[in-house]
Amino acid sequence: MKLLRFGAAGAEKPGLLDKDGTIRDLSSVVSDITPETLKAGAIEKIAKVDPATLPAVAPGGRIGPVVSRTGNFIAVGLNYVDHAHETNSPIPSEPILFNKTPNSMIGPNDPVTIPKASTKTDWEVELAIVIGKTALYVSEADALSYVAGFAVCHDVSERAFQTERGGQWMKGKGSPTFGPLGPWLVTPDEIADVQNLDMFLDVNGKRCQTGNTKTMIFGVAHLVSYISQFLQLDPGDVITTGTPPGVGMGMKPPTYLKDGDVVRLGIAGLGEQQQTFHAYKG
Repeated sequence: MKLLRFGAAGAEKPGLLDKDGTIRDLSSVVSDITPETLKAGAIEKIAKVDPATLPAVAPGGRIGPVVSRTGNFIAVGLNYVDHAHETNSPIPSEPILFNKTPNSMIGPNDPVTIPKASTKTDWEVELAIVIGKTALYVSEADALSYVAGFAVCHDVSERAFQTERGGQWMKGKGSPTFGPLGPWLVTPDEIADVQNLDMFLDVNGKRCQTGNTKTMIFGVAHLVSYISQFLQLDPGDVITTGTPPGVGMGMKPPTYLKDGDVVRLGIAGLGEQQQTFHAYKG
């Protein structure tokens, strides 16, 4: 299934994308896609419904982030071999973890704000995992059974904040609007091999990132299991899993986003996003 949330920010409704590409309103089935509804079995409940019995939604409206009220928005750094090489970084022996802020999460096509005092706002297309049930000390063999679905994430990053201001990476990762997520939450049964998905990202129509999840250093199952050894993952939590090469900081010379730039990105089977970047106005 391809699930989504549609409508104005803060008033989204749950939806399903049917096989013909029509959005169907799920409001009569579940109230929303949230930690609470996922915990209560929303995915299983939706799977029993015939999409043709649900009201169609007019096309062209806003799409929101795929889940609401996320508790943890966890990110993995330097998780693609070729990206580590382009940043002249050693290959990690264990996953590098940091946090993005849940309130940085926005819809896949919402505008992104370049932060006040930013000089190095950068792009990163990533595969995101949405957790479907509580995971603590889970094995790698069982890890995928804890996954509700997958989505496209844009891990927008301010490199000066991240790398030049000391402390942890989250300084450059958690600004408002720095986490577009969607358009769809795609359930695992629709993905033949999550470790073989093509990825791309364009800036102003120019291809910058081309990659595939097969070059991940630590795969999806390993990440879910690994993270669950240190903290409890709850329904609705999001893990964004790293980016392939082609980011702005790796270019020669480095190139960063400016007011008016348009970024388009996507992952095979998971849909596409597009954002316009705007300077902070205060």
